[in-house]
Amino acid sequence: MNERIQHFKNLLKRYIPWGLRAALLWVLLSQLAPITHRVFPQSPQTVQAQQPHVCVHTNLIDEVDEWKIQRSLEMVREMGADTIVEFFPWAYLEPWEGEYQWHRADRIIDHAEQQGITVIARFGLVPAWARPRDSTLNFLPDVGFDEFADFSAAFAERYAGRVDHYIIWNEPNLAFEWGFAEYDPWRYTRLLQAVYQPIHDANPGAVVLAGALAPTLEPEASPNGTDDLIYLRGMYEYGAADYFDVLAVHTYGFTHPADQPPAEDRLNFRRSELIREVMIGYGDADTPVYITESGWNDNPRWANGVQPSVRIDYTLDALHMAASDWPYVEQVCLWLLRYPRPQGNYRDNFTLITPEFQRQPIYYAVQAYARGWEQDDTLWLPPPEAP
Repeated sequence: MNERIQHFKNLLKRYIPWGLRAALLWVLLSQLAPITHRVFPQSPQTVQAQQPHVCVHTNLIDEVDEWKIQRSLEMVREMGADTIVEFFPWAYLEPWEGEYQWHRADRIIDHAEQQGITVIARFGLVPAWARPRDSTLNFLPDVGFDEFADFSAAFAERYAGRVDHYIIWNEPNLAFEWGFAEYDPWRYTRLLQAVYQPIHDANPGAVVLAGALAPTLEPEASPNGTDDLIYLRGMYEYGAADYFDVLAVHTYGFTHPADQPPAEDRLNFRRSELIREVMIGYGDADTPVYITESGWNDNPRWANGVQPSVRIDYTLDALHMAASDWPYVEQVCLWLLRYPRPQGNYRDNFTLITPEFQRQPIYYAVQAYARGWEQDDTLWLPPPEAP
């Protein structure tokens, strides 16, 4: 047998050129590549939910494999959430001036639509061509406001009727979110002025969301950021109310229960009530509120973490409170559904499912609430099937 093998090798060397042998080897090795999941088209789905204000923030733009986008959105639908917030970075979609690459956004929006899920788009991150050479992705120079508006309008026009809600920037009361450039409320108001009308011209059904302020107690002169209540008052003083249709709010519970009373020197879930008081004080009571980031964290090593069971209790209390006591709140979006890969820190414990699509206990609890299932001791049960 060994002689036959050696004879075969000799024949290969004699009659098959080296280049062809290499090509054959490459073909053989290519067959050893891991099997990839295929994405099959599905019939349109409908979210089955009893609580339409349940929403979740996703991180799909960084997914490489399309099947993971599809599976993530299936799990959103199965949980009973009919809305997601997804980040669509300007830097990803217009990497060169005037040259749009929509494929990453297309596949997210296509799959969300197929699952019956509404998408709220968040805009941010500045492409290299629109900022100074040594600046960060968050740095947006004043001369770039109109270019950002052009991108926002292009997105609104392309997806009009499919994606109609747009969050302008993220946590603008933090210096980091501006690349440590000037971040005062006047500057953010000017950004809203730049984008509001172009978006509405591109999509008459557009809903522009402003704010998404970070909950912080930083004093006004801090180099890190500004108290969200102070910043919001500044926005109203500069006339920002004319340039948004919904106020986006970030309200985290940290280690406090959902029903802890609010106070100006305290960060908790009900701080959103103080934000609402600012709105009313400036005659803006008719403007609805979307809570676009909220939740608790159950990392045992993080100072702001709570036990998993406590996280469930606080989250459900918060959802009930928003539904029963805050008629002006139309969405409560939990941070976060899933990361494409482990973060290796406390942020992993904000998720509802793992990178491997394992459901966390908090997922089942929110699902039971959203779909109106009954609780039996520690189990949430779907309603019995009709006979």
